[in-house]
Amino acid sequence: MANLPVDSTAFAVFEMQELSAESFDAALEAVGDEVAVVFFWGLDCFNCEIAKKAMLAQPDAIRALGLRWFHSNVYEHRELGRRFMLHGVPTWFFFHRGKRLGRATGWHGLGQFEAAVAAARGKVAAKAVSKTMDGVAGTGG
Repeated sequence: MANLPVDSTAFAVFEMQELSAESFDAALEAVGDEVAVVFFWGLDCFNCEIAKKAMLAQPDAIRALGLRWFHSNVYEHRELGRRFMLHGVPTWFFFHRGKRLGRATGWHGLGQFEAAVAAARGKVAAKAVSKTMDGVAGTGG
C-alpha cells in the first residue's frame, strides 16, 4: 500500500488492519467477541476521502464506538467487492465472530454511523438472549 497515493492517516489513527481476500475470513474470526468493522474504500474515491477526514475530525467519538477496525481497497481486491456485492464505496460491514451483522453505505455523519453500530450491537445482544433462552428451554425446567 505504500506505493499508492492514498492518505492512510485514518488507517493508522484507528489501527485499521489491511485485509485481502486471502486474509479476510481468518482476520475476522481472530477478533473473537469484539464487533469488527471493515471499511471498504477505493483509490481516487472522493467520498472515501471525505469519510476518512470526517472520522479524523472526531477521533475520540470514533474510538468510543469500541470497534475493531479493518480496511480493504476493493479496487485492488476486486474479489471482495464481488463477494459483498458492493456497488459503491465507502461502505462499512460489521461482523461478530466472523458473521456479517450489517452494513453502512456512504458517510452520512457520525450520528448515522453510530446508529449503524448500535444496530449491529443489537443483533449481537439479540443472539445472546436467544442462546440464553434456548439454554433455559433445554433445562426441562
